[in-house]
Amino acid sequence: MRNLLVFFSKYNAFFLFLVFEILSIVIYINYNSFQKASFINSSNEITGNLYSRINNFYSYLSLQEVNDSLATENARLRNKLKSSFYVDTIAKHKVNDTVFKQQYEYIVARVVNNSINKVNNYITINKGAKYGIAKGMGVICNSGIVGKVVNVSEDFSIIQSLLHKDSQFSAMLADNKEIGYVEWGEDFDPQQAVLKEVSNNALPKLGEAVITSGFSLFPSGIPIGKISNLHTKTGGYALNMEVTLSVDFGKLQYVNVVINKKAKQQMELEAQQKKNE
Repeated sequence: MRNLLVFFSKYNAFFLFLVFEILSIVIYINYNSFQKASFINSSNEITGNLYSRINNFYSYLSLQEVNDSLATENARLRNKLKSSFYVDTIAKHKVNDTVFKQQYEYIVARVVNNSINKVNNYITINKGAKYGIAKGMGVICNSGIVGKVVNVSEDFSIIQSLLHKDSQFSAMLADNKEIGYVEWGEDFDPQQAVLKEVSNNALPKLGEAVITSGFSLFPSGIPIGKISNLHTKTGGYALNMEVTLSVDFGKLQYVNVVINKKAKQQMELEAQQKKNE
């Protein structure tokens, strides 16, 4: 307390000047309408900018929650798409039952680790077996296909990215429905892939969309990319085409794991057929 009193007594002239200065400014503003209006406008602008910055800060903090909510809503809406259902003709005689049966369901997950600059790239997501995810399931995002699940723990899953030298997925040309398969290009460009083994009867066009065929892990019609270059495989029996991928893997944040309710039945039947051959 003594030191505080000594400090004030030592600098009393400065503090008196400060008090008189503030009083003079207050009096000047209060008794001059123009200066008063200018001061109020300036104060409002400063306060508005301050509130705006505070609001932006709180909005930034809540972005994660907003993104999670939007991703969950997208997965819910995707579950209701027509492509997620198949027609059960046996059920047509049932008046109170629908002929559409759901084949595909989607589980939203957040990307927690990702690579795009290796020969074999993998993605880690924050959901695993306890959420219903299993090895072999396809993975997509809002832009297109991402890859397939290759390893699962209780709370996490590892996805073999499309950007992997061993990744191959059934695909087709959107316009004429010619089937082939897509794999990562030999240049290992994270934006490019190759559509291979398309029938030589196809008449593909530059810029034509390439989509999933529905013959593998994904429902038909999921975007893969667009044709960016055309060239024919040596021998001319099939066409290979360069494809610019629709997914920007470097910015991947959320994915949807595809649950195909008929996948197990199909795989078991096809495996049995191979044994019989």
